Amino acid sequence: MHPALNIAVKAARRAGSIINRAALDIDLVKVSSKRHNDFVTEVDKAAEAAIIEILRQAYPEHAILAEESGAAGASDYTWIVDPLDGTTNFIHGFPQFAVSIALAHKGVVTQAVVYDPTRNEMFTASKGCGAFLNDRRIRVTKRAKLEDALVGTGFPFRVFQHVDTYLAIFRELMEKTAGLRRPGAAALDLAYVACGRFDGFYEIGLSPWDMAAGSLLVTEAGGLVGDLRGDAGYMETGNIVAGNPKVFAQLLHVIAPHLKGTLVA
Repeated sequence: MHPALNIAVKAARRAGSIINRAALDIDLVKVSSKRHNDFVTEVDKAAEAAIIEILRQAYPEHAILAEESGAAGASDYTWIVDPLDGTTNFIHGFPQFAVSIALAHKGVVTQAVVYDPTRNEMFTASKGCGAFLNDRRIRVTKRAKLEDALVGTGFPFRVFQHVDTYLAIFRELMEKTAGLRRPGAAALDLAYVACGRFDGFYEIGLSPWDMAAGSLLVTEAGGLVGDLRGDAGYMETGNIVAGNPKVFAQLLHVIAPHLKGTLVA
């Protein structure tokens, strides 16, 4: 295992232990709202602090981009951290959330960890070395037809200007897939594409920390990731499509006619 990946795994496990302890009594967790339908808890903040402490000890010169504390430092190396992806699920006791940690070098993600503390599932990837779930190699599915595919998505929950477009895409995919699922944690959704639980995934309006680690998991598992046109700009636009190569192409084909106005990538 790459030394930086080993540090990320250590940090994810530390954060996961904080989250699991808090999950034993959700009613005691203090919750505040950053904006409409965007929540943060003291657990998010404690988990992030624990992650950053471990990263800083190992790599004090690296920059950090974290969901709760923002950007810090300047370096060719940047850690991209979501301490608790799926906070809304967490505060409702719905066991679908994860820790996401990625390391980018000059804007290219090279190391990735997505950790589900509820199931003790550790998804890891190093660029060029494949993707793994608890040390077992994982691959995207070989399913060839969209009509047979199980596809993950995420509903718009903060900004609603593209709801009509999203619903039009959703409606068409309801008819053209085997099923759509919305578990509520994008980092895990992408990990599920990587390990074959989903054949594809799409969402609009995400942040870099939602996608960074999961996107490397998918590509290292043999899948494809792009924006709504299939290009490489998803980290900038926040709009992402992922899947095995055949399903990825068919998702883009369905989405393309719906792109208009400001939702163009």
